[in-house]
Amino acid sequence: MHVAHLSLADFRSYARVEVPLDPGVTAFTGPNGQGKTNLVEAVGYVATLASHRVAGDAPLVRLGAERAVIRASVVREQRPTLVELELNPGRANRARINRSDNVRPRDVLGLLRTVLFAPEDLSLVKGDPGERRRFLDELLVARAPRLAGVRQDYERVLKQRNALLKSAAMARRAGAKAQLSTLDVWDEHLARAGAELLAQRLDLVIALQPLVRGAYEELAPGGGPTRLEYRSSMGEGVPLGGGRDPLYAAMLGALGVARKQELERGVTLVGPHRDELGLQLGELPAKGYASHGESWSYALALRLASYELLRADGGEPVLILDDVFAELDTRRRERLAELVAGGEQVLVTAAVPEDVPQALAGSRYSVASGEVNRIP
Repeated sequence: MHVAHLSLADFRSYARVEVPLDPGVTAFTGPNGQGKTNLVEAVGYVATLASHRVAGDAPLVRLGAERAVIRASVVREQRPTLVELELNPGRANRARINRSDNVRPRDVLGLLRTVLFAPEDLSLVKGDPGERRRFLDELLVARAPRLAGVRQDYERVLKQRNALLKSAAMARRAGAKAQLSTLDVWDEHLARAGAELLAQRLDLVIALQPLVRGAYEELAPGGGPTRLEYRSSMGEGVPLGGGRDPLYAAMLGALGVARKQELERGVTLVGPHRDELGLQLGELPAKGYASHGESWSYALALRLASYELLRADGGEPVLILDDVFAELDTRRRERLAELVAGGEQVLVTAAVPEDVPQALAGSRYSVASGEVNRIP
C-alpha cells in the first residue's frame, strides 16, 4: 500500500500543491515552519479522518479560505483508488471515492492505513489517560473500520446520558423531582455499545503485549520488560474472556452501583471513556518514572507494535516519521531507521537533511516558502 500522488487545496499553509510520491522512502526537508508536517498530516488525515496535531478541522483550512480539499491516489495491490475529502469547518465534511459522491467520509476509512510517529507521541507515555484511549481506539478502527460506528454510537449515547444526569442533578439541587424514567434505557444502550468497545480493546491489548515488548527490546536492549495493563472503570473482576455478553452484564451492574454517585455529580462514571491503559516498565509505571529516553522508546515501541499488527492483518501501512529523528539520540535514531527502512512506503520530515539516517536513503523533496520541489 502506498500513496502515489497527494494534492492539496487551501490545506494549512498551501493554497495549492501537487506532490507525486514513490514507494520506498521519501524525505521532506527544509527549515521549520515551511509546511513539511502539513504534507504528512494530510496523508494521515486520509487514513484516520483526524489530525495528529489538532482536535478539530478549522485549523486545517488555510486562513481566509472557506474549505480545504485533500486528494490522494492510494495504490493497494497495484490498484489505484482516488480519495477526495472536503473539509468544511462548522458544516458537514464531504467525501468522494473514485469521483463518486455517494459516500460518507466514514466510508473512506480502511482505504489507506498509516502509522505515524511524531513528537506528540511522547504524550502516549507522559500524557493523560485520554491519549492512550485514543491510541487504542484509532488502532481498532484502522484494523476494522466498522468500529468507527461503534465509537460514534458510544459517544452519542454517553452524551445523551450525561445530559440526563446533569439535568437530574440540577433538579435535585433546586428541590425539584428529577425525571429519570428513561435512565434505565440509556443504561442499556451505553452498556451495549460499551461492551463491544471494551471487548475489542481487551483483545487488542492482548495482541499488542508481545509486540510492544519485542519492539522496546529492539530499541533499548536490556531496558525492559514492558507490560500493558488495561484498567477498567468497573474495578476489579472485569470478565476478560467470553466476549461481549459478560461485559454487557458487568457494565449494567456497575452502572447500577454507581447510579447514586452519578446522580449527585451529574456525569457518567463508568465505561470505556474512563478506562486507562497502564504502561509498565519493569516493576514501575512508565508515567512518572521512566526517563526521557525510556519514554521515547516506549512511545516508539507502541507505534512499531501497531505497524506489525497492521502488517499481520494484510496490507502494509504507510509509515510516517514526522520530525522524529531530531528528538532521538544517535543510537535510537539509527535503530529506528533500520527497523522501518524496509517499509513499502516511508514518509519522513526533517529540518536538517543530515538528521535523516543513511538507512533511509530514497527520494528527497525540499520544502520552503510554500513550494515543494524534488531534489535530483
